[in-house]
Amino acid sequence: MKLKFYGTRGSIPVCDAGFQGFGGNTTCFQITFPDINQIAIVDAGTGVRNLGRDLRAMGHEQEQIVLAFTHFHWDHIQGFPFFGPAYDPKQKLTVLTLGEEQNISSLREVFETQMQSVYFPVQLSHMGADFQFVQLEKATEHFGVTSNAATKITSQKLNHPGGAYAFRIERQGKVLVICTDVEHGDQIDPNVVALAKGADLLVHEAQYTAEELASRRGWGHSSYDQALQVAEMAGVKRLAMTHHDPDHDDDFLSRMEKLCQERFKECLLARDGMELEL
Repeated sequence: MKLKFYGTRGSIPVCDAGFQGFGGNTTCFQITFPDINQIAIVDAGTGVRNLGRDLRAMGHEQEQIVLAFTHFHWDHIQGFPFFGPAYDPKQKLTVLTLGEEQNISSLREVFETQMQSVYFPVQLSHMGADFQFVQLEKATEHFGVTSNAATKITSQKLNHPGGAYAFRIERQGKVLVICTDVEHGDQIDPNVVALAKGADLLVHEAQYTAEELASRRGWGHSSYDQALQVAEMAGVKRLAMTHHDPDHDDDFLSRMEKLCQERFKECLLARDGMELEL
């Protein structure tokens, strides 16, 4: 598997000078399965616009693309109306949620609402692609990806306003865990540690310093220290921290990355356009 970050910013995109080294787009990940030349997408923040453009530029053809969502806060869906393949009548798109105790009753309605004419000139029904909206509670099943290798996906509900989910993706002996938008509280959530156990790569949000987090309780996010602690407790091989605060510029994030690497050598702060191979 390969993971490419198309959006690493949390809350709101930023375009100011001094913020572009790490990137200004909101959350979007592309997962590539090279053995079958297939991709899947997690979340559609503003970074999904560039993802769609890249797919077209490289001539990538895939009958059905899965677009899975951790949750539906604005910074995780706001790029969806600008995703080029969604306007292609020949493209099948599966919009997917995974996890028990979901708080939404209609997945289609989430996207229809944000694309009402008062908000956007093109409505969902006029985008063009062949959409399928799928809500699954039991994500612990094996999902075939048109090959002999099965992809096992496990979800875990997180402590976040409105609800959010982390995903563990296992394929061909490699494990990728994506855990964004989680507030651990006074103690690290043991369910998150269990989900990340032994992962080859853990992607964990780290929006705040410990000092910032103290005044932002209830906002639904984690600190650098907490992300590091999860990685240590779970015994992961690599850690990539994401969901950077829109007030944290490149200089600040570079300093934090160096400090974090002193504690956990195989860690880094994710950047827009960065690609990691498992």
